[in-house]
Amino acid sequence: QVQLVESGGGLVQPGGSLRLSCAASGRITSINVMGWYRQAPGKQRELVATITNGGRTDYADSVKGRFAISRENLKNTVYLQMNGLKPEDTAAYYCKYQNGIHRLDYWGRGTQVTVSS
Repeated sequence: QVQLVESGGGLVQPGGSLRLSCAASGRITSINVMGWYRQAPGKQRELVATITNGGRTDYADSVKGRFAISRENLKNTVYLQMNGLKPEDTAAYYCKYQNGIHRLDYWGRGTQVTVSS
């Protein structure tokens, strides 16, 4: 089993920045994928960005050029640097861990990001 602890959410003004962190613990495998998803009220959960243990990344078109995902493998931690935040970025952001062997998904509890003036 894997546990995920997220942090870094909050209230920011349009154009501001936030950095989210997610630390994984438990049955961690060397081969895995970690990422961030978000869900706004009344909307489906959508992919924001993912990163493999080898550093390969994938981004949603809506955040390309503004968000950057990175990871620190020894700490089993993934980060999401969010710049140029827009009101439409407002959502609950969830960290996901995918076991590289069994391909099982684990989710964090979520951290709220609100972009408003």
